[in-house]
Amino acid sequence: MNRITPLILAVALFMEQMDSTVIATALPTIATDLGVGPITLKLALTSYMVALAIFIPLSGWMADRYGAKRVFRAAIVVFMLGSLLCAISDSLLTFVAARFLQGMGGAMMTPVGRLVLLRTTKKSDLVSAMALLTIPALLGPITGPPVGGFITTFFSWHWIFLINIPIGLLGLWLSSIYLPEIEPIDTGRIDWKGFLLSACAASGLVFGLSVMSLPALPVWVGAAATVVGILSIMLYVIHARRHPAPLLDLTLFANKSFRASIIGGTLFRIAAGATPFLLPLMLQLGFGMSAFQSGMTTFIAAVGAISTKFIARRAFAAAGFRTVLILAGIFGALTTGANAFFTPATPILVIMAVLLIGGFCRSFFFTGVNTLGYAEIEDRAASQATSLTSVLQQVSLALGVAAAASILEASTRITGETLSLSDFHLAFAVVAGLSIFAILPFFGLPRDVGSAVSGYRRTAEDETISVK
Repeated sequence: MNRITPLILAVALFMEQMDSTVIATALPTIATDLGVGPITLKLALTSYMVALAIFIPLSGWMADRYGAKRVFRAAIVVFMLGSLLCAISDSLLTFVAARFLQGMGGAMMTPVGRLVLLRTTKKSDLVSAMALLTIPALLGPITGPPVGGFITTFFSWHWIFLINIPIGLLGLWLSSIYLPEIEPIDTGRIDWKGFLLSACAASGLVFGLSVMSLPALPVWVGAAATVVGILSIMLYVIHARRHPAPLLDLTLFANKSFRASIIGGTLFRIAAGATPFLLPLMLQLGFGMSAFQSGMTTFIAAVGAISTKFIARRAFAAAGFRTVLILAGIFGALTTGANAFFTPATPILVIMAVLLIGGFCRSFFFTGVNTLGYAEIEDRAASQATSLTSVLQQVSLALGVAAAASILEASTRITGETLSLSDFHLAFAVVAGLSIFAILPFFGLPRDVGSAVSGYRRTAEDETISVK
């Protein structure tokens, strides 16, 4: 397998994923410099996620029309420009606008990078390539807070954004040399009505859920945006059924493996989105750790995530997608639920061991669903599949944070007390219970689903069990 291509894409995606979380730790310092409150500055987090939600649906059409490699390199340039403007911002308005521009670049990097991988990798090598590409999505939320705290404490918050410039230049250079050219495809005219509806749907949900979980604005604003998002989804479904070439092709859901990977991945990703939000808060507010101590404790999950790339291909070849995803989903939910039993008296080594296993299981699960979703998709539909998958990923992550924040808020209202350790325990128990449902869609798949990609072959014993 050519490892150069997925590694180049992984570095660019890591830059985007980490930057989306690294700002959270630096918010108070940035807010002081800009002369606003930390809660108000959370609009910068929201504007970034809204930009992702708006422009991700457009990424597939752009890649097909102008060439995936060209669009990917342009996305890096836009992201670098947004980073530079963030670093030199001197007001709330300019900072929020710069974050929105960053989000536009990020919206193109993630799905287009995945599309480049799909179109340049043999089916038999897709599991290994996806394992490499899955790592940034798991490392970003984990490494963001400690890196942000370190840079802000020992240097200046401006370097959080300036550090993207040399990384981006390296990505441009490497992608120019090593990424293969992918010929544009005749896509016809863009579905503008579909774009507007999908933009309202995705941004309405992401903005609404983000405002409700990070209350920089009144909660009713978030609720209203969420309702607009839901209504836009309904209108888009009607539009997509009538349009001959919709921006996001919903007929992809007719494919069993794609449908199962989307439903299972969305449910599991809610817990994945909630955990990076809940765990650092619990360790700091409930255990009395500093931000740096908390970051160094949770970082062990990254080790578990990285370790999957060494065995993912062999595991899926030996047991198949269905079996591995069900097992990874079960153990992922159990390790998430284990957080509900942590107390200040729990040995730190026990906590880190659970987080290590959790990172391992989540990485396995996401490598599997990200690969299975494309296992039986035709090459021409790959751009549609990557756009649709990326939109739902953003919505589910935002939903995870919103759900976690809502549980904490509801728990404190019911008890009438300030936020305590028991509130975090309840939140972890609820999201773990929700994530276990992620395995249900895979029970309906054949044991050898995606075997052309995984390399799994059913044995005579498997056939006998299937007949029974």
